[in-house]
Amino acid sequence: EIAKATARFLLKRLHGGQVLVVTGGTTLAEVARYLPPLQDKKEVVVVPGRGGLGENVELQANTIAAAFANHLGGTYRLLHVADDLDQEVLSTICNEPNVREIVDLIRSADMVLHGIGTAQEMARRRALSAEQRKKLFESDAVGEAFGYYFNKQGEIVYSVTSAGLHYHDLANIGLVVAVGGGHTKADAIVAVLSRGYQDVLITDEGAARKIHAGLTGNAG
Repeated sequence: EIAKATARFLLKRLHGGQVLVVTGGTTLAEVARYLPPLQDKKEVVVVPGRGGLGENVELQANTIAAAFANHLGGTYRLLHVADDLDQEVLSTICNEPNVREIVDLIRSADMVLHGIGTAQEMARRRALSAEQRKKLFESDAVGEAFGYYFNKQGEIVYSVTSAGLHYHDLANIGLVVAVGGGHTKADAIVAVLSRGYQDVLITDEGAARKIHAGLTGNAG
């Protein structure tokens, strides 16, 4: 249902000529699946927000960006740069003209559509080391978005290197839409949204009730 609602929202707000950034993950993969093939093509450009995580190719941002573009009738550009590379290696790759062109396109997008993960889930998907997981545990990390890990106070406690969208880049994006649901993601959603860059949250009743209870102190 979250995927269906997100697909409907996207079709209403996305206009021809715009650049859409999408992230990876199960939620956005579902959103792409629920986008109906359009007779009136949107003629948008879809780009991934980050590089690959080394996970299933179906859940990578590149794959999801291509799926969005195919359903919308637009075009896509891919970012073939893995996340969490050594900073010196990453800087060298980002100086390549083709990579730089795509990174600039990502950071000048009109709309960003991204998922929110729990810190534990994303640490597993990114195959973080035992030392990195220990740091997340000691920092009380609860949520993740764009490779940034947040504690309950919304503070960034850890991040992975990436050639793609950085969290502070969201300040320059016209519309930032976060998608995530389930009561287990309530703390993660609050942590990520507390930074203030998101314009829209699409969630479900389970997460909404737990978030409301946490904010009001009402356990009901």
